Order: sequence, then structure tokens, then C-alpha cells
Amino acid sequence: MRRWYAATAAALVLLSGCAATPGAGSGQGELLTSSDQTDNQKRARIRLQLAVGYYEQRQPAVALDELKQALAADPDFADAYSMRGLIYMDMSENKLAEDNFRHALRLAPNSPDFNNNYGWFLCQTGREQQSISFFDTALKNRSYQSPNKALNNAGMCSMKLKDKVAAERYFSQAFQYDPGNPSTNVNLAQLYYERQDYERARFYIGRVMKADVMSPDVLWLAIKIEHRLGDRAAEASLATQLRRRHAGSAEYAAYQRGAFNE
Repeated sequence: MRRWYAATAAALVLLSGCAATPGAGSGQGELLTSSDQTDNQKRARIRLQLAVGYYEQRQPAVALDELKQALAADPDFADAYSMRGLIYMDMSENKLAEDNFRHALRLAPNSPDFNNNYGWFLCQTGREQQSISFFDTALKNRSYQSPNKALNNAGMCSMKLKDKVAAERYFSQAFQYDPGNPSTNVNLAQLYYERQDYERARFYIGRVMKADVMSPDVLWLAIKIEHRLGDRAAEASLATQLRRRHAGSAEYAAYQRGAFNE
């Protein structure tokens, strides 16, 4: 089960935006407009947006160079430090990632996005218990425009801590904010599967599949749920989709082995 969970957590960083790329900044005060910025700040923001684009295109070296230029123009640009932290985290440069996340938080300690990003970093580097307070800090900020991200992250880290009561609370709140979010529904399906509440697990995984999210881990979880419920026709249909879409995946290999309890 841990293997499935780890794969899902990695995939859902992209699916749900577990970490938030810069946009509105620290969330403090009014949004900046062009007239509020110096020429250097305008140049820095343009460089940041270029960096985000390169990051999304999987060009981290180019994105880092753009951020270097952004910070040369505005050394106190907190968004650039948080963005650089995300890139270094993806590169497994954990010391550099941590330095940048913490620097962003020193500049804007109340930013919900920065608290969420650093919390996610802590969760991914074996410090799950520490991460929860950063998610909770993000969620206390009433200006936070995407609380479902921090709620999902807090729920996943609670699952890693084996605190399923807290995980259910976070995931349920995320569902209230955005019932159609695939990440939230996968997380709830996984939670109820582990609790052996297979009917509820089926409900939530069904919502994911209706959104046409057919990644191998989602299909494998759906197969295991139908297997537990004894619906062999549904199980076989899902297995056919897994074979057609992801024949070379670890999940299909697990299905072929009958590894329903791994």
C-alpha cells in the first residue's frame, strides 16, 4: 500500500497543484498593480513569469537562470525564492530547496502559498509532523484562494503519520471546497479503502474516473476496490483498461501477480 501511496502523491503534485507556483504573491494587503512597482520590480516579475513557463515545460536550468535574473533585479522578491525552492525540490537538491523556502517565509511569513509549499517540502523529506503546522498556518489565512491544496497536502501527510482521523477531516474539508477535484476524490477513495469501507471508496474513485482520470494508480485502486466488493465483471473491465492504457506499468504487473494486498 505504501508503494501506491508514494506514487500517487508524486503524480498529484501536477494533478492538483500540491505546491503552488507564484501568482498573487504573499497574500498580504492589496494586489500589486503596475503603478505600484518600480522598474526593477517589474523586470523581476517578468523574469518570474518566464521561469514559471520554463518550469512547466520541464526546463529547470533555464527556469533557474530566469530566477537568478529576477533576484538580481529585486533581491527581496519572495515569490522568486519560493519558486526556486520548488525547482530545487524537484531536482532533489533538498538543502538548496529548504534555504529558498525559508527565505521566502522570512520575507512573507503569512503567505498561505509559501506555508503550503514549505509544508509540502517537509512532508516529502521525512518531517511529516512538522509539516502540519505550516498547512494549518496557510489555512488560517482568509485570503487564501486555494485552500483545497493545503487541505489535500495536510491529509496526505496525516495518512503518512497514520492519523486517519485527521486525514479524513482534511480531505472532507477539501471536498467541500471543490467536490470535483480528482486529487481530493482519490485521497478519499484511498482513505476509505484502507478503512475497509469499500462502498464509500467506490463512490469517490468513481467520481475520479468520470473525470476521465485514468492513470495507472487510479485504475489499480479502482480494481482493488471492485475486487474487495466481489464485482468480478467490473474488476475485469477495469483490468482491461489498465492493460490497454498502461501495459508496462508496475500496477499492471501487480494485477497480473494478483498482488491485491501489497
